[in-house]
Amino acid sequence: MAGAAAVETAAAAAAANGKACCHAAKGPGYATPLEAMEKGPREKLVYVTCVYNGTGINKPDYLATVDLDPSSPTYSQVIHRLPVTHIGDELHHSGWNSCSSCHGDPSAKRRFLILPSLLSGRVYVVDTATDPRAPSLHKVVESEDIAENTGLGFPHTSHCLASGDIMISCLGDKEGNAAGNGFLLLDSEFNVKGRWEKPGHSPLFGYDFWYQPRHKTMISSSWGAPAAFRTGFDLQHVQDGLYGRHLHVYDWPGGELKQTLDLGDTGLLPLEVRFLHDPSKDTGYVGCALTSNMVRFFKTADGSWSHEVAISVKPLKVRNWILPEMPGLITDFVISLDDRYLYFVNWLHGDIRQYNIEDPAKPFLAGQVWVGGLLQKGSDVVYVTDDGQEQQYNVPQVKVISPLKTF
Repeated sequence: MAGAAAVETAAAAAAANGKACCHAAKGPGYATPLEAMEKGPREKLVYVTCVYNGTGINKPDYLATVDLDPSSPTYSQVIHRLPVTHIGDELHHSGWNSCSSCHGDPSAKRRFLILPSLLSGRVYVVDTATDPRAPSLHKVVESEDIAENTGLGFPHTSHCLASGDIMISCLGDKEGNAAGNGFLLLDSEFNVKGRWEKPGHSPLFGYDFWYQPRHKTMISSSWGAPAAFRTGFDLQHVQDGLYGRHLHVYDWPGGELKQTLDLGDTGLLPLEVRFLHDPSKDTGYVGCALTSNMVRFFKTADGSWSHEVAISVKPLKVRNWILPEMPGLITDFVISLDDRYLYFVNWLHGDIRQYNIEDPAKPFLAGQVWVGGLLQKGSDVVYVTDDGQEQQYNVPQVKVISPLKTF
């Protein structure tokens, strides 16, 4: 979803490769996810993409820098805003030019933040190293250049590769047709290099992706046709077949589509994909937004991949909403670096959940907090219990990030 954040250190990217470095000299990030967890410093800055699309404010989106240092006089404040060059881009997920996937390459430097623009098709490259507290625009990869050389549009997820290239999932062609989706490759100087997947190995829908090198596998998810979602979500479009329900299993790094997993009606709109951080593990999860299920995918004894529903969030009966029942609408999620916990947010219900996944096939709820959503006290929407009582949830006051007066 829009509004993704990038921490100033590389700890969050420590699982990108999972291979311990055998060289005396080290590149960016950490040799293993556990090393990142144990030795990584506390982040002092966070970069947050901020989107104006749909707000009625006719301004370019911007990258906000937030001070996370408790000892700083500007703690929890926006200390810098970097506007992009155009209006209507819709900045989305962000990624680094290099991270722990390049830990064995001492020449690699993690200094650029990659900002794909979902609607315009541009990719912004931001220099965060020259002045981390006030990053600057380094380069703009124009949508026309991407479309001319690859046919791709609607870029979403960006990951750095051990080769030094940058790989970005694109959800369609420049006209918004889902059949035109694929994976964009930029070289280390942010020039369009081409497409990653082999010709003819692009499924109908795309969205997020992640790779697990030791199992020579990349798995991508499937949201929907850009021509449908760019005008706003319409439930009828799901019935019309304009949204996805599949996981796509690729050979890594070869780019050959090996298998497609149909998640069925329990896996509508699979969004974020996460492998466990332990590089020896052959399992992970995908959050299915519309059906509010967390689906586990895993390798079977014959080397193929399978799936099962691991966590299911029940829809709630409601009043004063567009439907009589409200799904949780799982959006983004993270897995702790030690693979003990999975955290996800129910965007509509408004709760953040913590599940223990030490047994990946049998997660259990370990914690829950209500921080927003449509069912909080004071909202017009109410939750109806099984005995017909109307309820709403208490939401604690959360400290709001405050801007400096100069902005």
